[in-house]
Amino acid sequence: MYKSSTDEKGEYMARVLISMPEEFLEKIDQVADGENRSRSELIREALRTYIYKQKVRESTTSQRNAELLESLLE
Repeated sequence: MYKSSTDEKGEYMARVLISMPEEFLEKIDQVADGENRSRSELIREALRTYIYKQKVRESTTSQRNAELLESLLE
């Protein structure tokens, strides 16, 4: 299960527990500190970017498949 809270904007936030190598967490903290933001903000942005790129890849693949199918039906 997860715990929930709200952020400074009053948005509902679920808390999750993840595991990762200590060295990776240190790198995340270095980047977050260098950008003057929290670890959570950095990880949320990274996941938003990943999800967006995945949707673009799926869309591109679907478009390519549709074009291929269309060319086969001509």
